[in-house]
Amino acid sequence: MRVENPRHDDGGAGYVGGGGHDGGGAGYGGGAGRDGGGAGDRDGHAGGSSDAGNDQGGGPVSVLLVDDQPLLRMGFRLILEGEEDLHIVGEASNGAEAVAKVDQLRPDVVLMDVRMPVLDGIEATRAITGSGSWARIIILTTFDLDEYAFAGLQAGASAFLLKDVAPAELVHAVRLVASGDAVVAPRVTQRLLENFVRSRPASTPAPRDPLLEDLTRREVEVLQAIAEGLSNAEIARKFFLSEATVKTHVRRILTKLHLRDRVQVVVYAYETGLVVPSNPDY
Repeated sequence: MRVENPRHDDGGAGYVGGGGHDGGGAGYGGGAGRDGGGAGDRDGHAGGSSDAGNDQGGGPVSVLLVDDQPLLRMGFRLILEGEEDLHIVGEASNGAEAVAKVDQLRPDVVLMDVRMPVLDGIEATRAITGSGSWARIIILTTFDLDEYAFAGLQAGASAFLLKDVAPAELVHAVRLVASGDAVVAPRVTQRLLENFVRSRPASTPAPRDPLLEDLTRREVEVLQAIAEGLSNAEIARKFFLSEATVKTHVRRILTKLHLRDRVQVVVYAYETGLVVPSNPDY
């Protein structure tokens, strides 16, 4: 890929979410996580930055299961309730129920199916993230690179997983997202985003976000490194920084750009033209 680097004054530290994880995705939507009380606007909570962690005071992570198939909800419940640090607080069979139960139960994590009656998982995700909820959403899909997965991530989800995910990977993803991190697999992320960018008409220029002007030169470099799929440790080595400094850089990036998490940063970089595909046959 080719990276465009705007000019900024050097300075400041910043922040980063966590590293990659197989089966993850990335996404950013103009509304999700930016307007409508996005998590980046709330300091001190998991939504505010990827490394902030949840504010459960050491208590279990609360999870809401959303799927129109009772057997799938039962399967996910059996897997997650086997872990002492995870607690199922409720279930919903469609997106409308999910929106209501998020408001009522205030879960840390929502496992969200896409294709459901009444209100689908994409619109439910958009409604939840737009409401200012602190809940982190994991989109459940049937196919890798499903167009609905990308739409869900644009709507503000923090990750996507395949429904046949291994139990250990599901547990890991829930814990990771609850901690404020985002499940990001660099290869899948790049395929999703580069396909999305190429689907736009050639005559349509990438929108230039004036908020980019608020970033320092170092913060822009860290943002670009996140978009390339680098982990905190890899970014630290690339720029000869400590991981603590990298995390500070990313935290400031999230705050300045009003983004929910690392996933939203990746797609933001593509959608604004900060990172562009370089291999037409990718």
